[in-house]
Amino acid sequence: MADKKRKVRARTPMPHQDPIERGTNFNEVALGYSREQALIEAERCLQCKKPLCQQGCPVNIDIKGFIACLVDDDLKGAYDTIRQTNSLPAVCGRVCPQETQCEGQCILGKKHEPVAIGRLERYVADTFAAQSACEDVTDLSTCALEREDLKVACIGAGPSSLTVAGYLAGRGIKVDVFEALHEPGGVLVYGIPEFRLPKAVVARELDGLKALGVTFHTNWVGGKTITIQDLLDQGYNAVFIGVGAGLPRFLGVPGENLVGVFSANEYLTRVNLGRAYEFPNYDTPAYKARRVAVLGAGNVAMDAARTALRMGADEVSIVYRRSEEEMPARWEEIEHAVEEGVRLRCLCGPASFHGDNQGRLKAMTVQKMALGDPDESGRCSPVCIEGETEQLQCDMAIIAVGTRPNPVLLEATPDLTLNKWGYIEADPETGETSIPNVFAGGDIVTGAATVISAMGAGRRAAKTIAERLI
Repeated sequence: MADKKRKVRARTPMPHQDPIERGTNFNEVALGYSREQALIEAERCLQCKKPLCQQGCPVNIDIKGFIACLVDDDLKGAYDTIRQTNSLPAVCGRVCPQETQCEGQCILGKKHEPVAIGRLERYVADTFAAQSACEDVTDLSTCALEREDLKVACIGAGPSSLTVAGYLAGRGIKVDVFEALHEPGGVLVYGIPEFRLPKAVVARELDGLKALGVTFHTNWVGGKTITIQDLLDQGYNAVFIGVGAGLPRFLGVPGENLVGVFSANEYLTRVNLGRAYEFPNYDTPAYKARRVAVLGAGNVAMDAARTALRMGADEVSIVYRRSEEEMPARWEEIEHAVEEGVRLRCLCGPASFHGDNQGRLKAMTVQKMALGDPDESGRCSPVCIEGETEQLQCDMAIIAVGTRPNPVLLEATPDLTLNKWGYIEADPETGETSIPNVFAGGDIVTGAATVISAMGAGRRAAKTIAERLI
């Protein structure tokens, strides 16, 4: 155990690409720890008797255990410890909001900087070479023989479904994953940019699942190409719904239908999944713009702004109704965006878009705002300052103000009980819906949340399914 009386060492910085250089490429921004840096950071852990960090993790990783293995230079032990509960550690180490989850509960962080748990998780996942496909995607060291009498279907191939597939396949249950897009991975491939989560990292996780026996069926739209009842009729013992909530919300202001106004979903999908950032190697051109305005200030907005900068924009601005302190994005993402040259235009609300005589966006009017009383979320509500507006020149606007459920699958499954917001109601402990043996998890249940939260829901559902079938 660390000597609490000695001076606490500062948190080990994460090496990064230079801001000026990285603003022109799609290579990963955070470069990862070296072995020495990882061991130094691991030694900061106090090895608490009651590790609150573990309670803050949605998939309940034994954080104290895997860090103790790192301190002993036992990389395999650290990896095995993480894999006991986390199917995608290389992903989670990059995109999880550790500052509000595990690191937010770190005892060391009460008076000093918390242990860099996410960075250590990424180091372990990236460095360890799995001995077999089974070790790479499940928490088991050997694969169970496949049971020909058991099979489960997952609709959607995002984080929650991938977690279900890995957990069940490792226990001998045949899993088929049906994905609407032409590539599996869900938000990991269409939403998160290459510079934050390289496609090669996602591909490595998917290859491990395929080697384990999971079958991916792409271009299958839940509710159209295949329905839940079709799957049950085909003899699947259980169905998991992990389709996310990818239907974009819009602002409802004049001019929103002009050429050059995009939802963040459309823009990021074209660049990420369509590989527009590698045009002409991939035949997916991106919309060219010099001045870009991004409406919203969450993680998706930061991804869109930083992507637009890399795609050649001269000026990119985040337009946000509240102040910088109220921005919901991770602070690290905001900091990286500003370092790269993204401007923050706070206390501004979009009022209207304006086009030229060909219907192309050329400017937008923003309404000046002030902060009023706190709303139900605890954030101060934005209030219009009457008569104070500003004209912002832009030839592309990206709307990143949230998402809602896509109704295609839901309308095709009338027996599914939905809540007042249109999301699926599911038992929080088991993930089971109003239809027996049909489970759901991730954003289609909770609304837009984190990758690790979706994985936690997938794991709970998978455990329930396994207990019933095996």
